[in-house]
Amino acid sequence: MAKKEVMLLGKWASPFVRRVEWVLKLKGIQYDYVEEDLSNKSSLLLNYNPIWKKVPVLVHRGKPVVESSVILEYIDETWKENPILPDDPFERAMASFWAKFAGEEVELLVYCPWL
Repeated sequence: MAKKEVMLLGKWASPFVRRVEWVLKLKGIQYDYVEEDLSNKSSLLLNYNPIWKKVPVLVHRGKPVVESSVILEYIDETWKENPILPDDPFERAMASFWAKFAGEEVELLVYCPWL
């Protein structure tokens, strides 16, 4: 397989990785996927995300972007075709709010299911 300019480091069970994958596919962006074993983190993950050491990590032309919400904004700004966020600033702010809210709720359910 030819090496692509976009690589996604992820874990199949992560909803945060899934949403990055959905956006990449919606925008028609070709990418290489690297499955990470989070109990034995690869040198690739530790190199591209040395602070958090978590997935997802999007690598575009050798430069890493971390945190799923930041990755989604980066994708939308870098590849203008098929925008995922509205042009109107208010509508864009509302969409960002609800995406952040939903992400926090998923994270709460994943890490604190007893609440």
